[in-house]
Amino acid sequence: MQITINKDKCVACGKCVGICPADIFYKGEKGEILLQKEEACIGCGHCVSVCPHDAITHSLFPADKQQSFSYEDYPTPESLMTLIKARRSNRAMAKKPIPEEMLKMIVEAAYLAPTATNSQNLEFTLITDIDKIRKVTSFTISTFYKIRKMLANKVVAPITKLLMPKAFAMVPMLDRLKAEFEKGNDKVMRNATAMLIISAPKGDRFGAENANLSYQNASLMAESLGVAQFYTGFVLTATRLNKGALEKELGIKGTICAGMALGMPQFKYVKYPIRKDIDFSQI
Repeated sequence: MQITINKDKCVACGKCVGICPADIFYKGEKGEILLQKEEACIGCGHCVSVCPHDAITHSLFPADKQQSFSYEDYPTPESLMTLIKARRSNRAMAKKPIPEEMLKMIVEAAYLAPTATNSQNLEFTLITDIDKIRKVTSFTISTFYKIRKMLANKVVAPITKLLMPKAFAMVPMLDRLKAEFEKGNDKVMRNATAMLIISAPKGDRFGAENANLSYQNASLMAESLGVAQFYTGFVLTATRLNKGALEKELGIKGTICAGMALGMPQFKYVKYPIRKDIDFSQI
Protein backbone atom coordinates (compact mmCIF):
# COMPACT_ATOMS: atom_id res chain seq x y z
CA MET A 1 0.00 0.00 0.00
CA GLN A 2 1.30 3.46 -0.92
CA ILE A 3 0.00 6.97 -0.29
CA THR A 4 1.47 10.07 -1.93
CA ILE A 5 0.62 13.77 -1.94
CA ASN A 6 1.04 15.78 -5.14
CA LYS A 7 2.59 19.01 -3.89
CA ASP A 8 1.63 20.84 -7.08
CA LYS A 9 -2.07 20.09 -6.56
CA CYS A 10 -2.25 20.27 -2.77
CA VAL A 11 -3.53 23.60 -1.37
CA ALA A 12 -3.01 22.53 2.27
CA CYS A 13 -6.71 22.90 3.08
CA GLY A 14 -6.30 20.28 5.81
CA LYS A 15 -9.43 18.29 5.02
CA CYS A 16 -7.43 15.06 4.84
CA VAL A 17 -5.94 15.84 8.26
CA GLY A 18 -9.36 16.26 9.81
CA ILE A 19 -11.01 13.26 8.14
CA CYS A 20 -8.39 10.51 8.51
CA PRO A 21 -9.35 8.18 11.41
CA ALA A 22 -5.78 6.87 11.65
CA ASP A 23 -4.15 10.33 11.84
CA ILE A 24 -1.86 9.59 8.91
CA PHE A 25 -2.04 13.14 7.57
CA TYR A 26 -0.73 16.10 9.55
CA LYS A 27 0.35 19.68 8.99
CA GLY A 28 4.05 20.47 9.15
CA GLU A 29 5.63 23.60 10.61
CA LYS A 30 5.17 25.49 7.35
CA GLY A 31 1.55 24.39 6.99
CA GLU A 32 2.32 21.76 4.37
CA ILE A 33 0.52 18.39 4.49
CA LEU A 34 2.78 15.50 5.50
CA LEU A 35 2.38 11.76 6.06
CA GLN A 36 3.18 9.54 9.03
CA LYS A 37 2.65 5.90 10.09
CA GLU A 38 1.15 4.94 6.73
CA GLU A 39 1.03 1.31 7.87
CA ALA A 40 -1.85 2.31 10.19
CA CYS A 41 -4.14 3.02 7.21
CA ILE A 42 -7.41 1.06 7.42
CA GLY A 43 -8.20 1.56 3.74
CA CYS A 44 -11.37 3.58 4.25
CA GLY A 45 -10.66 5.96 1.36
CA HIS A 46 -11.80 9.05 3.25
CA CYS A 47 -8.69 10.98 2.21
CA VAL A 48 -9.15 10.58 -1.55
CA SER A 49 -12.89 11.13 -1.19
CA VAL A 50 -12.56 14.46 0.64
CA CYS A 51 -9.67 16.00 -1.34
CA PRO A 52 -11.17 18.67 -3.66
CA HIS A 53 -8.08 18.86 -5.88
CA ASP A 54 -7.22 15.17 -6.44
CA ALA A 55 -3.90 15.76 -4.72
CA ILE A 56 -3.83 12.40 -2.92
CA THR A 57 -2.89 9.17 -4.65
CA HIS A 58 -3.70 5.96 -2.77
CA SER A 59 -2.71 2.57 -4.17
CA LEU A 60 -5.95 1.02 -2.87
CA PHE A 61 -8.05 3.63 -4.66
CA PRO A 62 -6.80 4.32 -8.20
CA ALA A 63 -8.92 6.58 -10.40
CA ASP A 64 -11.14 3.71 -11.55
CA LYS A 65 -11.95 2.90 -7.91
CA GLN A 66 -13.35 6.37 -7.19
CA GLN A 67 -16.86 7.52 -8.06
CA SER A 68 -18.07 11.11 -8.09
CA PHE A 69 -21.65 11.86 -7.04
CA SER A 70 -24.00 14.78 -6.49
CA TYR A 71 -25.76 15.55 -3.22
CA GLU A 72 -28.72 16.57 -5.37
CA ASP A 73 -29.26 12.87 -6.08
CA TYR A 74 -29.86 12.13 -2.38
CA PRO A 75 -33.42 11.35 -1.30
CA THR A 76 -34.95 14.19 0.68
CA PRO A 77 -34.97 13.76 4.47
CA GLU A 78 -38.76 13.49 4.26
CA SER A 79 -38.73 10.73 1.61
CA LEU A 80 -36.06 8.79 3.50
CA MET A 81 -38.06 9.06 6.72
CA THR A 82 -41.17 7.81 4.90
CA LEU A 83 -39.24 4.78 3.66
CA ILE A 84 -37.95 4.07 7.17
CA LYS A 85 -41.44 4.38 8.66
CA ALA A 86 -43.13 2.31 5.97
CA ARG A 87 -40.57 -0.50 5.86
CA ARG A 88 -41.97 -3.55 7.60
CA SER A 89 -41.83 -7.32 7.53
CA ASN A 90 -44.14 -8.98 5.03
CA ARG A 91 -44.62 -12.74 5.30
CA ALA A 92 -47.38 -12.96 2.70
CA MET A 93 -45.25 -13.98 -0.26
CA ALA A 94 -46.24 -15.01 -3.76
CA LYS A 95 -44.59 -18.00 -5.39
CA LYS A 96 -43.27 -16.07 -8.40
CA PRO A 97 -39.50 -15.49 -8.43
CA ILE A 98 -37.86 -12.16 -7.68
CA PRO A 99 -36.28 -10.52 -10.77
CA GLU A 100 -32.54 -11.14 -10.80
CA GLU A 101 -31.73 -7.43 -11.09
CA MET A 102 -33.65 -6.73 -7.88
CA LEU A 103 -31.77 -9.45 -6.02
CA LYS A 104 -28.46 -8.00 -7.19
CA MET A 105 -29.42 -4.55 -5.90
CA ILE A 106 -30.44 -5.96 -2.50
CA VAL A 107 -27.15 -7.85 -2.16
CA GLU A 108 -25.18 -4.78 -3.27
CA ALA A 109 -26.95 -2.62 -0.68
CA ALA A 110 -26.07 -5.17 2.00
CA TYR A 111 -22.45 -5.31 0.89
CA LEU A 112 -22.11 -1.51 0.95
CA ALA A 113 -23.00 -1.20 4.65
CA PRO A 114 -20.30 0.08 7.01
CA THR A 115 -18.18 -2.38 8.98
CA ALA A 116 -16.22 -1.78 12.18
CA THR A 117 -12.56 -0.92 11.46
CA ASN A 118 -13.54 -0.97 7.77
CA SER A 119 -12.95 -4.73 7.79
CA GLN A 120 -15.33 -5.39 4.87
CA ASN A 121 -15.11 -9.04 5.83
CA LEU A 122 -18.72 -10.18 5.65
CA GLU A 123 -19.75 -13.13 3.47
CA PHE A 124 -23.03 -13.06 1.55
CA THR A 125 -24.87 -16.20 0.48
CA LEU A 126 -27.95 -15.83 -1.73
CA ILE A 127 -30.14 -18.92 -1.95
CA THR A 128 -32.66 -19.11 -4.79
CA ASP A 129 -32.90 -22.91 -4.95
CA ILE A 130 -36.26 -23.74 -3.32
CA ASP A 131 -35.03 -27.18 -2.24
CA LYS A 132 -32.15 -25.56 -0.35
CA ILE A 133 -34.54 -23.10 1.30
CA ARG A 134 -36.62 -26.06 2.46
CA LYS A 135 -33.45 -27.62 3.86
CA VAL A 136 -32.92 -24.46 5.92
CA THR A 137 -36.43 -24.86 7.32
CA SER A 138 -35.89 -28.57 7.94
CA PHE A 139 -32.67 -27.82 9.83
CA THR A 140 -34.44 -25.18 11.91
CA ILE A 141 -37.38 -27.37 12.86
CA SER A 142 -35.27 -30.46 13.60
CA THR A 143 -32.99 -28.37 15.83
CA PHE A 144 -35.95 -26.90 17.69
CA TYR A 145 -37.60 -30.28 18.06
CA LYS A 146 -34.58 -31.72 19.80
CA ILE A 147 -34.88 -28.91 22.34
CA ARG A 148 -38.64 -29.45 22.51
CA LYS A 149 -38.15 -33.09 23.46
CA MET A 150 -35.83 -32.05 26.26
CA LEU A 151 -38.24 -29.40 27.54
CA ALA A 152 -41.23 -31.73 27.53
CA ASN A 153 -39.46 -34.79 28.93
CA LYS A 154 -41.72 -36.19 31.68
CA VAL A 155 -38.86 -36.34 34.15
CA VAL A 156 -37.60 -32.76 33.70
CA ALA A 157 -40.81 -31.03 32.52
CA PRO A 158 -41.90 -29.92 36.02
CA ILE A 159 -38.46 -28.36 36.56
CA THR A 160 -38.20 -26.67 33.15
CA LYS A 161 -41.75 -25.36 33.52
CA LEU A 162 -40.77 -23.79 36.84
CA LEU A 163 -37.29 -22.52 35.94
CA MET A 164 -37.81 -21.77 32.22
CA PRO A 165 -41.48 -20.83 31.84
CA LYS A 166 -40.98 -18.84 28.61
CA ALA A 167 -39.07 -21.67 26.94
CA PHE A 168 -41.60 -24.25 28.14
CA ALA A 169 -44.47 -22.12 26.81
CA MET A 170 -42.98 -22.45 23.31
CA VAL A 171 -43.57 -26.21 23.18
CA PRO A 172 -47.06 -25.94 21.55
CA MET A 173 -45.71 -23.49 18.97
CA LEU A 174 -42.82 -25.82 18.10
CA ASP A 175 -45.31 -28.65 17.69
CA ARG A 176 -47.36 -26.52 15.29
CA LEU A 177 -44.28 -25.57 13.25
CA LYS A 178 -43.38 -29.21 12.78
CA ALA A 179 -46.94 -30.33 12.02
CA GLU A 180 -47.45 -27.58 9.44
CA PHE A 181 -44.11 -28.31 7.74
CA GLU A 182 -45.02 -31.98 7.44
CA LYS A 183 -48.23 -30.88 5.68
CA GLY A 184 -46.23 -28.75 3.26
CA ASN A 185 -46.77 -25.41 4.99
CA ASP A 186 -43.47 -23.70 5.72
CA LYS A 187 -44.08 -21.37 8.66
CA VAL A 188 -40.37 -20.64 9.01
CA MET A 189 -39.53 -19.29 5.54
CA ARG A 190 -43.13 -18.52 4.53
CA ASN A 191 -42.88 -19.40 0.81
CA ALA A 192 -39.82 -17.20 0.34
CA THR A 193 -38.28 -17.67 -3.10
CA ALA A 194 -34.90 -16.36 -1.96
CA MET A 195 -32.86 -16.07 1.21
CA LEU A 196 -29.91 -13.81 1.91
CA ILE A 197 -27.55 -15.09 4.61
CA ILE A 198 -24.96 -12.72 6.05
CA SER A 199 -21.96 -14.33 7.75
CA ALA A 200 -18.87 -13.07 9.53
CA PRO A 201 -15.50 -14.72 10.20
CA LYS A 202 -15.57 -17.01 13.21
CA GLY A 203 -14.79 -15.13 16.40
CA ASP A 204 -15.01 -11.69 14.80
CA ARG A 205 -15.85 -9.35 17.68
CA PHE A 206 -18.04 -7.08 15.56
CA GLY A 207 -19.45 -9.81 13.31
CA ALA A 208 -23.05 -9.64 14.55
CA GLU A 209 -23.11 -5.85 14.57
CA ASN A 210 -21.68 -5.62 11.05
CA ALA A 211 -24.10 -8.24 9.74
CA ASN A 212 -27.14 -6.49 11.18
CA LEU A 213 -26.07 -3.11 9.82
CA SER A 214 -25.77 -4.88 6.48
CA TYR A 215 -29.21 -6.42 6.92
CA GLN A 216 -30.84 -3.03 7.45
CA ASN A 217 -29.31 -1.70 4.23
CA ALA A 218 -30.68 -4.70 2.34
CA SER A 219 -34.04 -4.35 4.04
CA LEU A 220 -34.47 -0.73 2.97
CA MET A 221 -33.43 -1.58 -0.59
CA ALA A 222 -35.91 -4.46 -0.70
CA GLU A 223 -38.66 -2.13 0.53
CA SER A 224 -37.83 0.47 -2.10
CA LEU A 225 -38.00 -2.23 -4.80
CA GLY A 226 -41.34 -3.58 -3.60
CA VAL A 227 -39.84 -6.90 -2.47
CA ALA A 228 -41.28 -8.50 0.66
CA GLN A 229 -38.78 -9.46 3.35
CA PHE A 230 -38.48 -10.48 6.96
CA TYR A 231 -35.74 -11.31 9.45
CA THR A 232 -35.24 -15.07 9.78
CA GLY A 233 -35.14 -15.13 13.56
CA PHE A 234 -36.12 -18.79 13.87
CA VAL A 235 -33.23 -19.80 11.61
CA LEU A 236 -30.73 -17.61 13.44
CA THR A 237 -31.80 -19.05 16.80
CA ALA A 238 -31.38 -22.58 15.45
CA THR A 239 -27.85 -21.81 14.23
CA ARG A 240 -26.96 -20.72 17.75
CA LEU A 241 -28.39 -23.90 19.24
CA ASN A 242 -26.65 -26.14 16.70
CA LYS A 243 -23.46 -24.23 15.99
CA GLY A 244 -21.72 -24.76 12.68
CA ALA A 245 -24.22 -27.29 11.30
CA LEU A 246 -26.08 -25.08 8.83
CA GLU A 247 -22.86 -23.34 7.81
CA LYS A 248 -21.39 -26.74 6.92
CA GLU A 249 -24.54 -27.76 5.05
CA LEU A 250 -24.46 -24.60 2.91
CA GLY A 251 -20.68 -24.34 2.49
CA ILE A 252 -20.41 -21.11 4.47
CA LYS A 253 -16.93 -20.44 5.85
CA GLY A 254 -17.83 -18.13 8.73
CA THR A 255 -20.63 -17.85 11.28
CA ILE A 256 -24.18 -16.96 10.24
CA CYS A 257 -25.08 -13.66 11.92
CA ALA A 258 -28.21 -12.51 10.05
CA GLY A 259 -30.66 -13.82 7.51
CA MET A 260 -33.37 -12.34 5.30
CA ALA A 261 -36.26 -14.17 3.66
CA LEU A 262 -37.26 -12.58 0.35
CA GLY A 263 -40.21 -12.90 -1.99
CA MET A 264 -42.58 -10.93 -4.18
CA PRO A 265 -45.51 -9.81 -2.02
CA GLN A 266 -49.01 -11.18 -2.39
CA PHE A 267 -50.19 -7.70 -1.42
CA LYS A 268 -48.68 -4.46 -0.18
CA TYR A 269 -49.35 -2.32 2.85
CA VAL A 270 -51.30 0.89 2.31
CA LYS A 271 -50.49 2.47 5.67
CA TYR A 272 -48.15 1.99 8.61
CA PRO A 273 -49.02 1.92 12.32
CA ILE A 274 -47.64 4.61 14.59
CA ARG A 275 -45.08 3.14 16.97
CA LYS A 276 -45.32 3.46 20.73
CA ASP A 277 -43.77 6.54 22.31
CA ILE A 278 -40.00 6.73 22.10
CA ASP A 279 -37.93 6.10 25.23
CA PHE A 280 -35.54 9.01 24.81
CA SER A 281 -33.33 11.20 26.95
CA GLN A 282 -30.78 13.87 26.16
CA ILE A 283 -27.94 14.41 28.59
